[in-house]
Amino acid sequence: MEDLITEIPPPSRFFQEDLNNFIPPSPSLASPFLVFSIPKPEKPLRPSLLIVALSSPSLYIFHHLSPKTLVGSLILPEVPFSGLSVEPSFKDKTCNIYSLNNGDKSTLLVSVQHGVSAERSHLVARLLIGGDIVPDRLLILDSIQSQNFRGKLSPDETYAFKLETLAERKGLGGSNVASSLLKGLDYFPSGSMIDGLAAALLSRCQLKNIKGTLCVSWPEFSSSVVALIRSLLQRNVLPSLDLSFAREMQDQYARFNLIKHQPYDTEMYT
Repeated sequence: MEDLITEIPPPSRFFQEDLNNFIPPSPSLASPFLVFSIPKPEKPLRPSLLIVALSSPSLYIFHHLSPKTLVGSLILPEVPFSGLSVEPSFKDKTCNIYSLNNGDKSTLLVSVQHGVSAERSHLVARLLIGGDIVPDRLLILDSIQSQNFRGKLSPDETYAFKLETLAERKGLGGSNVASSLLKGLDYFPSGSMIDGLAAALLSRCQLKNIKGTLCVSWPEFSSSVVALIRSLLQRNVLPSLDLSFAREMQDQYARFNLIKHQPYDTEMYT
């Protein structure tokens, strides 16, 4: 005789997708959108260079850059507004768009101070490239994720690599050699991977035939990376801007580095 208590119950007559029919669908998130500080700006904005800062070192550099003018913001409905400072803060979860006084060139900066999920990355990329903003050139600054890197990454060493769209590479031949944004920087190693918003932005540039460059650096939090990225920007990208730091700002980032840095076990990924 079967034991009704310990006997394994028969399989359900419903498939999992059938059971989901009895559950009300979760409400879909509203689409992200742009808000401009100028009531009626001339659209689309056509900067000669659009810089998207995603990595902590690049965000720190541009946060202390002066002067810059707030042009607008990108709003993600899932990111709360509670706890935001009255004045722009390095710790706020915001995505602000600034205009930089880069000599006679029109340069826009997008400072992305919060994470963007993979599902929302392509929506954000379409907002920043090809809609209300049509840049001639794009520079993305992001960090290397150890789980996506093929090889060993030492937390005591500093690295920086680049990836480029086909339009950017074509501009490197002949008399246009000087037009390369990041001259002398090695390419991202084959077999390694880029994902998230950085990959979506670079893919968008490729589809739109826009010159695009992605610069990724390691480690994610380090004063040495701040110095490296600042040097690349000053030498190749924004030579007319003063990107130097006061001593107290360098000490402030060193303290931030000690708080935010997490140990990485790179042996797991080699």
